[in-house]
Amino acid sequence: QVQLVESGGGLVQAGGSLRLSCAASGRTFSGYVMAWFRQVPGKERESVAAINWGGGITYYADAVKGRFTISRNGAKNTVNLQMNSLKPEDTAVYYCAADSVWGHVVGGPRLVDYWGNGTLVTVSS
Repeated sequence: QVQLVESGGGLVQAGGSLRLSCAASGRTFSGYVMAWFRQVPGKERESVAAINWGGGITYYADAVKGRFTISRNGAKNTVNLQMNSLKPEDTAVYYCAADSVWGHVVGGPRLVDYWGNGTLVTVSS
């Protein structure tokens, strides 16, 4: 059974930092793209950042470029999201995702294979 388990969410003041982690288990994720999405009530889940298997290709949504950094440890099937200079508009539930197709994780949530349960990030002003 595939599991993606997020950790690291919480409450932080604007300008602060948080580091999210996702541990993947249940299958080999060799060749898989790992990503982070976020969702606020009433809006569709949106892609925030993605990284390919080798770690050499990354994607960032415009809203987080220069502030968030995605990284992965393939041997440990983990992916991290370092979030700096956080803003109140970053408040959301953040989800870890995995898929074998790059376009599935950067284009939107509908075709993604695997999801975590999410972790709440709240940024106070």
